[in-house]
Amino acid sequence: MPDLQRWTIQVRPWDDPAGAELRRQQRIELDTRYGTDDHEPGSPPSAADAAVFLVAVDRDTAAAIGCGALRQLDPVSAEIKRMYVTPRMRGTGVATSLLRALESAAARRGWRTLRLETGTEQPDAQRFYRREGYHEIPLFGRYVGSILSVCFERTLS
Repeated sequence: MPDLQRWTIQVRPWDDPAGAELRRQQRIELDTRYGTDDHEPGSPPSAADAAVFLVAVDRDTAAAIGCGALRQLDPVSAEIKRMYVTPRMRGTGVATSLLRALESAAARRGWRTLRLETGTEQPDAQRFYRREGYHEIPLFGRYVGSILSVCFERTLS
């Protein structure tokens, strides 16, 4: 069966220009949703702690269309960070491809539990993670006490 995906998923360094631009676009979108730039209760990921950074790239145009990262929490778990897909590519399967690639990367590293934080003003993200097998959990780590956070977890098989 031929590969019908219109994108590839690539491992990139955190400071990759295309990845940085996607994260900038995500920030603008979230600033608009929350009406402020103060909507990240945890510490932002960085080159020092993003163990994996993936970028989805359109096969035809070579444009970066999505990204996602993993930050290790402890020897057996990691946090999904900076999941973002450009608006024009939403609903095409890019997010699911990125999520599965992050899950595979986590499993290869021996991380069996993935957690994430999303926001109260991101019902679309909440629906996506529930659909993909994640369940809501109590706020964890730096998100404890945040009125803007909703946390999810999935145990990998």
